[in-house]
Amino acid sequence: MAEDERQIEFLYDVELELSVILGSSRMLIRDLLKLATGSVVELNKLAGESLDVVINDKVIARGEAVVVNEKFGIRLTEVVSPYERVRQLRD
Repeated sequence: MAEDERQIEFLYDVELELSVILGSSRMLIRDLLKLATGSVVELNKLAGESLDVVINDKVIARGEAVVVNEKFGIRLTEVVSPYERVRQLRD
């Protein structure tokens, strides 16, 4: 095991919450209050566009939605480099 890896090994069991962002939208409170069952909210992403994989509000990867054993999953198509992930943590 490399020296650098031993120095951060204690972090391996730390749990982080991972989210997949389908898209987002901004709306006025008056429009929010009009939402009802069956309402459609338009998101800022196009159909077929990559979904963002986010930890602590930082994008760490992108991918596409898949179904695995009747549950949604994500197939990663792009992973942010380790250097970039660490840099984002500092920002």
